[in-house]
Amino acid sequence: MAIRVTSGMMSTQMLSNLNRNLNRMDTMSNQLSTGRKINKPSDDPVGVTYALRYRAELAANEQYQSNTDAAVSWLDATDTTMQQSGNVMQRLKELAVQGSSGTVPQSGLDAIKLEVQELQKQMVNIGNSQIRGKYIFNGQNYDKAPYELGGTVTAYSQIDTDNTAVNYSIGDQSIFQINTPGSDYFGESTEDDNIFKIMDDLVQALDTGDYEGVSRQSDKLESRATKMQSCISEVGARTNRVELVQARLNDYNLNVTTLQSKTEDADIASLLIQATSAQTIYEAALKSSAQIMQPSLMDFMR
Repeated sequence: MAIRVTSGMMSTQMLSNLNRNLNRMDTMSNQLSTGRKINKPSDDPVGVTYALRYRAELAANEQYQSNTDAAVSWLDATDTTMQQSGNVMQRLKELAVQGSSGTVPQSGLDAIKLEVQELQKQMVNIGNSQIRGKYIFNGQNYDKAPYELGGTVTAYSQIDTDNTAVNYSIGDQSIFQINTPGSDYFGESTEDDNIFKIMDDLVQALDTGDYEGVSRQSDKLESRATKMQSCISEVGARTNRVELVQARLNDYNLNVTTLQSKTEDADIASLLIQATSAQTIYEAALKSSAQIMQPSLMDFMR
């Protein structure tokens, strides 16, 4: 049975097709102007889910990158500071050897004593080193200078720094210690090779002309220097690990950014071709619609 086609049916169908082509052009125009193929959740519900996941991963990765940058800065500052203390230790060894020689007169020992006292001040300054306002050798009490005299504390050798670890999160479920406690590096108050105790004893021996006392400090200096070198090696190992983590985080950031771009960003070249094609189709539909709808009953009643 033949279906009767009316002018109203033709008009409705043509208007529907024109609106569909116009909506398609509007969608592509919006994507071209924003550079994104997902501008609202209804554009791609599944894609939005992945896009939100990628954004969350990138935000977390950015924080991890910031933490590793801060960790590297702290470790570099620690390494530089330790190298400076190594120079002080080397000079102390030389002075201890000179002062242990029985041929050096008391005037010479007094001169050596004055230099040792200056080196002690330098070592205290090193122990109170800071980075971004934080004392690097005082554990989680990094807002307080570790080596300060006052009250019952009359000698730096009596001081024990805070040994609590300063941890940075550098990855998912990855906690990393960046600090070296001052007591580990300079020595605890109970240790005979505490560097400040060594220097106090060295000053006293030089002041009294005790050549054997000066000589005994040389062995203690060697012992402390070995422990210091061990700490420096540990800082180097930590730095290497953080730098490896940095490289991994950079690679991960690139990978996730690429996935996010494939999910959210529009293919401009392809869209331009599709938009041109859609515009041509729309214009052709307008032209054909005008020609089809032009005749009416009034045209045949003239």
